[in-house]
Amino acid sequence: MSDKENIEDTHSEALSDEKQLSNKIKDSARQIWLAGLGAYNKAEEDAGKIFDKLVKEGEEIEHMTRGVVEKRIKVVEDTVEGVKEKATGTIGKLESVFDQRVSKALQKMGIPSRAEIKALEAQIADLKKQLEASKKG
Repeated sequence: MSDKENIEDTHSEALSDEKQLSNKIKDSARQIWLAGLGAYNKAEEDAGKIFDKLVKEGEEIEHMTRGVVEKRIKVVEDTVEGVKEKATGTIGKLESVFDQRVSKALQKMGIPSRAEIKALEAQIADLKKQLEASKKG
């Protein structure tokens, strides 16, 4: 074999090796691409299933806890109502005590009470009637 033939054979082998390598790279790239598509599709399917499962579990938890929460709310409402009634009674008592003390203080200072003022107004009205009657007659 001549050197020229040797070079041509070597060159052919190199081209053949390059072609095989190129084909292997293309095949690997295609397999990677297909694996990626498969993984994406699988993830999309699983995500939907996982979401549905989470919703179902959430509904179950809500159902289980709703009764407990409603009972707690009722207890709190009852407690608040009791406290409110006690506070209202206490405020009423405080207002009464305050009114009595203010009335006593006003009496001590010589300021007439509302009842006394109304009695005076009634007396004035009677006196006006008497005065008008005496002017006419």
